[in-house]
Amino acid sequence: MTHASPPLGKRTWTPQDEAYLEENWGKYSIPTLANNLNRTVSAVKSRAARLQLGPALMGGDYVTLNQLIIAVTGSQTNYSYKMKSWVEERGLPVHTKRVDKNSFRVVYLDEFWEWAKANRSFLDFSKFEPLIPGEEPEWVAEQRKKDYAAFALQRKDPWTPIEDQRLVDLLKAQRYGYMELSKILHRSAGAIQRRCTDLGIKYRPVKADNHSPESAWTERDYQILADGIKSGDSYTAIGNAIGKSEKAVRGKVYFVYLTENADKVRAYMGDGGWGDGAPEPTVRQAVHLSRTRTAVRSDIERLADVLLYRTLEMKKGDYDHYFQRAMCVHWDDRNSRCEAGCADCDACTEFQRIRPQYCRRCGATFYERKSNDFCNDCRRARKKQAQRKWAKLNK
Repeated sequence: MTHASPPLGKRTWTPQDEAYLEENWGKYSIPTLANNLNRTVSAVKSRAARLQLGPALMGGDYVTLNQLIIAVTGSQTNYSYKMKSWVEERGLPVHTKRVDKNSFRVVYLDEFWEWAKANRSFLDFSKFEPLIPGEEPEWVAEQRKKDYAAFALQRKDPWTPIEDQRLVDLLKAQRYGYMELSKILHRSAGAIQRRCTDLGIKYRPVKADNHSPESAWTERDYQILADGIKSGDSYTAIGNAIGKSEKAVRGKVYFVYLTENADKVRAYMGDGGWGDGAPEPTVRQAVHLSRTRTAVRSDIERLADVLLYRTLEMKKGDYDHYFQRAMCVHWDDRNSRCEAGCADCDACTEFQRIRPQYCRRCGATFYERKSNDFCNDCRRARKKQAQRKWAKLNK
């Protein structure tokens, strides 16, 4: 006669069963553990409570996404923003963990630290209490010190009425640029610029001298900039080390890498130096870059020097087959003749190329046979301006 096996919930727990439960508690879901141990879910929960293993969601080498956000930022708000900014845009690895009938978003700590190292300029480790999610890599302590120093240089709390009045007084003095104001007010150049706009202040910081030989960037400056970005320094700290404003540093970074995101720039540079791995600008980006505008303008001027004044509706006459007449100073478009008296442009020895002129109003390059101080567009604009002035004075 065979004996029936005891019910699942009545079987005695062996030391091996308890060791397996302690080792895998939180690693696998409770139904999976119950199936592997050949026990009921209630029995597994009861034994875990007796062994004081704590909640299943807290027993693994991971934390919930909500707990991680609170630990890193010190705030429980803007969860949807973190999902978009952290997960969608910057690729934070998030997994789904199921406990009984509920699902939770969790982040494994080893994956988080790897992601945090690649995005350490985006995160503020001064708000990140040490050892809250567990053991930290060695670089975290150094980055936390840098973030504390960055916050001392640039505050991020709301502006007070006293600070607003001090900003107005400093701007009225017309003695300080963004770099000096940033040091005095402990605010970033961007924060000062936005505050001026929010308060409607008509005064602006004094412009820095960026054209003197002393203000030119040196190889040493570029080396400091590259090393600072690689080590996770703030733009303010890098600017102080170079002797330039944060705004100047940001502008130089964008000029080369087309982004101010230090984490992206660090990924572009890799193990190389400044300028390595810089992306090619798109058409939309090239429109706003001075280097591409200058190159395009130079190419257009060279092309215009060859094809200037050549149109599809050329006047009919004996000179139709002489395309160079459009570039000659002696050609008279109105009367369709050469003022030098030449009938054969190929054999002409009086040819003189039209020289470029520069508008005193807008600085544009234009080509005309007669000497003018202003280009055609500016002459038309000045005429409209005079007409509007006359209309106002003679109402």
